[in-house]
Amino acid sequence: MDFKIRENRTVARGRRPLSDERAAYFRLVKQGYSNNEACRIVGINPKTGRRWRNGRNASGRTAAAPPVKPVAPASAAGRYLREEERIHIADRLREKASLRTIAAELQRSPSTISREIRRNGVPLRGDARRWAYRPHAAQSRADARRPRPKPGKIGQNPELRDFVQDHLGRRWSPEQICQALQARFPDRPEMHVVHETIYQALYVQGRGELRRELAKALRTGRAMRRPHRQSSKRQPRMARDMVMISDRPAEVSDRAVPGHWEGDLIIGKAHKSAIGTLVERSSRFVTLVHLPQGRQPAQMRDALVRTVSTLPAQLRRSLTWDQGSEMHLHREFSTATDMPVFFCDPGSPWQRGSNENTNGLLRQYFPKGTDLARYSREELDAVAAELNSRPRKTLGWETPAERLAKLLATAS
Repeated sequence: MDFKIRENRTVARGRRPLSDERAAYFRLVKQGYSNNEACRIVGINPKTGRRWRNGRNASGRTAAAPPVKPVAPASAAGRYLREEERIHIADRLREKASLRTIAAELQRSPSTISREIRRNGVPLRGDARRWAYRPHAAQSRADARRPRPKPGKIGQNPELRDFVQDHLGRRWSPEQICQALQARFPDRPEMHVVHETIYQALYVQGRGELRRELAKALRTGRAMRRPHRQSSKRQPRMARDMVMISDRPAEVSDRAVPGHWEGDLIIGKAHKSAIGTLVERSSRFVTLVHLPQGRQPAQMRDALVRTVSTLPAQLRRSLTWDQGSEMHLHREFSTATDMPVFFCDPGSPWQRGSNENTNGLLRQYFPKGTDLARYSREELDAVAAELNSRPRKTLGWETPAERLAKLLATAS
């Protein structure tokens, strides 16, 4: 304690603030001490403790005094436990009833009863392994936690805030950041958050936990949530010599064998420029196709042949594409590379899910409305290298480069 308890209480010391004693008193009450016991430890009269906690009505010349800590409104019936339910829990615990029995009597989940005792119980003095559950103190703690808004975890921890802001600036997703925090600080729970906490710190107005402009580093670049809408379905634009995805070998679907790719285009400003994207299905390894002159079928064929020819033979097994007209010369591409091409059904982007997801990631580097023809081959390689060195949830938080290296080592 930051104050000295006076030993001789018969000598009046006059008026003086008792802020330190009051803070110590409420700490003890929160830990489960009774009013008399807390007052004895702090060195105050029990009436003083009751006045601090409950307030005082006006009487004669004595003015009324409100409680030092305002009393929160009592919990309503329904979702939250009520005070009478907490009294029932305390009574049944003294009778050695099991948690499941108590839960059945209150028509609550056993996990609700277990969590209530764990959160609002207190360790017994002298034996930290044993717990006491005091219902009125538990009700006070629960009511004190209810008021909103609450300060966010990120805003209260500068080290955590700086870590999150730094990785958002590097275009990591909130979920990737959460996994990195657990790996970097395994024994520091104050540095662990879930991805929803990061989204709330960005989206909720007035919290000020993360810089507002960091929302632009998210995949969508939006500073607010937007409901999902059904995308318009595209009509087939090519119907000659196509081998459909239903005829694709089974080994492609299970992603066990490397070398099967999904491909598509991301389109630039006014639909006048494009970049080809290739994603290896087993490792999610990304390769970008440079199309500085356009995406006509002949240009697409030549660019794909140049890109695929740089891959080792065991990574040239198949390519899955949508029914875009840029692949009109797919037969010539297959002849040049010995790599069959399979086509998705119309309006079925989920059949190339890895590629669709990757295109979303690439929009952080190549925003819509950008002239994609101005990017050089070296710039495309740098973007692909950054994506391939980023941990991915679907790979157990390995990077695509690490997973591809493992698959090639196993295959050889």
